[in-house]
Amino acid sequence: MLELFKNLSADQANSYGLVLLSSGIPHRVRKGEGGWDVLVEERDYNRALATIEQYLEENRDFHPTDEPICYEYGKTLTGLWASVILLGCHIAFTAANDSKSLIRAFGSSASHIMQGELYRSVTSLMLHANALHLAGNMLGIALFGTAVCTITGWGVGWLMILATGIIGNLVNALLYGSGHLSVGASTAVFGSVGILAAQQFFKKFRIPGRRIKAWLPLAGGLALLGILGSGKHADLSAHLFGFMAGIILGGLYAFLAKKPAARIYQSCCLVVALGVIVISWMRGHG
Repeated sequence: MLELFKNLSADQANSYGLVLLSSGIPHRVRKGEGGWDVLVEERDYNRALATIEQYLEENRDFHPTDEPICYEYGKTLTGLWASVILLGCHIAFTAANDSKSLIRAFGSSASHIMQGELYRSVTSLMLHANALHLAGNMLGIALFGTAVCTITGWGVGWLMILATGIIGNLVNALLYGSGHLSVGASTAVFGSVGILAAQQFFKKFRIPGRRIKAWLPLAGGLALLGILGSGKHADLSAHLFGFMAGIILGGLYAFLAKKPAARIYQSCCLVVALGVIVISWMRGHG
């Protein structure tokens, strides 16, 4: 890749990155010795330069101050690893020939959650009714989970995704009160969709001339929820609450994140996410 700009401030690098992203131009933003560098493919160099020049010309009188900054971390395979973990859990549970009892003991039962068994909002995310159910969630978490971590980083991203699944299941239990049992990672999958929709909204909204189009990602997320989240046997309310939790968390992240999270914070967030999962399973067995 070729260096399009060197030694930019964090604000400049992220602003230029957003412009290139909205124009469909592949790029990378990396930390250099004297600041932030923006890189593009050689074939895209002239088009990228012209796009940035046009942006600067159109926004000569625009001076962003406290607008949220969204940083793109680049390629990651964490979504694939998460889907492999889901597959491994399903194989282990199936091999134990105890799937139904596990669902009864660790599924998102509204009545049990309301009685204080909050761990079920976590453990149910790793249980699936059958292979088809599992395959759909593996695909969703691989695609949308990876996309979230590309924006937020692998630690912050998975903690946020897990949080959307937990919140979605808890609010769903509060809605039903009793007589409802669900399993599957789809609540967290739609939480990922919500996070992405919120991120895209803020990216577009902060660029003059694109604020009307900023609402399209949110509409697209709702459309995706309607298409994929309302099929036969699907728990639409849990999917909706997961999506809404993703909108809120994704919006907070886009608004508050002024610079990339350091590796130590990414590691801490990942440890917290894994710790919540492990403690929840231990609590259920206790």
